[in-house]
Amino acid sequence: MQVLVAGATGETGRRVVTHLKKRQIPLKALVRDEQAAREILPEDVELVVGDVLKPASLTAAIAGCTHLICATGAKPSLDPTGPYQVDYVGTQNLAAAAKAANIEQFVLVSSLCVSRFFHPLNLFWLVLWWKQQAEKHLMASGLTYTIVRPGGLKNDDSDGRSLVMAPADTLFEGSVPRFKVAETCVEALFNPSAQNKIIEIVAQEEATAQPYEELFASVA
Repeated sequence: MQVLVAGATGETGRRVVTHLKKRQIPLKALVRDEQAAREILPEDVELVVGDVLKPASLTAAIAGCTHLICATGAKPSLDPTGPYQVDYVGTQNLAAAAKAANIEQFVLVSSLCVSRFFHPLNLFWLVLWWKQQAEKHLMASGLTYTIVRPGGLKNDDSDGRSLVMAPADTLFEGSVPRFKVAETCVEALFNPSAQNKIIEIVAQEEATAQPYEELFASVA
């Protein structure tokens, strides 16, 4: 197994890298700026320079990989095309590269509430709507996929709340620490019951901790 991590320098992506290393899984980090990435990621991580908006750059980046975890996302900006370009077109390009490379599983980090068009987050250039279009494209691509929809993302890695996992369009509020999102993405690679599913996750104080195998199996 070798995993290509797209969005590796982002807050969630760097935690994906950390969990892959913890699991001793070979990986490549897709980065746009190698020098900047060196200041963020561990020095022993293999960096491959590429851009999800430049399909030609993805061919070499994905070579030799068997799995792909996509944690990209448009940053807040005044550019109204940002979510369309990064969340939708970028995912399309990654899916095409993954299919050409015979990738075994594509794990996509999306968001809770993508099915709610009138959600306040869509005021940010329809970001949730474009994430949903990316999901639809991936599901129709023929690739084996896992789509992870987290609640509000928290950077607190000491957050001890237990994970709650549910099927698509079940959870509409709540938050989750990014490290648990990263764990979910990586653990999905080892659990066949996570394949070809949309999985929604939040963390809750009152939830009972469960192993990932049981969590994935509980999602119909």
